[in-house]
Amino acid sequence: MGRVSVHIYGRPKGRGTRNLIDDYASRNSSAGMELVVHSDKTGLSDYEQKIESRGAELILLDESGSLLTSMELAELISEVTVSDRNTIFAVGPADGFSDDLKLRTKKISISKMTLTHEMATAILLEQLYRASEINKGSQYHRS
Repeated sequence: MGRVSVHIYGRPKGRGTRNLIDDYASRNSSAGMELVVHSDKTGLSDYEQKIESRGAELILLDESGSLLTSMELAELISEVTVSDRNTIFAVGPADGFSDDLKLRTKKISISKMTLTHEMATAILLEQLYRASEINKGSQYHRS
């Protein structure tokens, strides 16, 4: 069974977004999803190397990525959980990922608008929670 994890670069600093991130990370842990916080004391190349070395399918959050509906994300999560592959959703630092990594990695976008990396993390975690609830058939998501 494939597992989903979300990797972020640096602990969120704003109390409001940190509370949202912690809340949805906790909700997602019951669905087997993990939040991994990497130290922002190391450089971007170290962070990129760590997430790539995990041997999982890597999906970057990037403004140039594909926009997915909540239902499409739920389908992706369903495919991951019934497969043998693990998937990492990675949120980069404020200045984004290196061009080299972006060229060779799948990318999704949360919005056409620019968001802080902390806000993007909170929205991603909520959408992953929504996806797991859609897959369970709960009433959390309403069409």
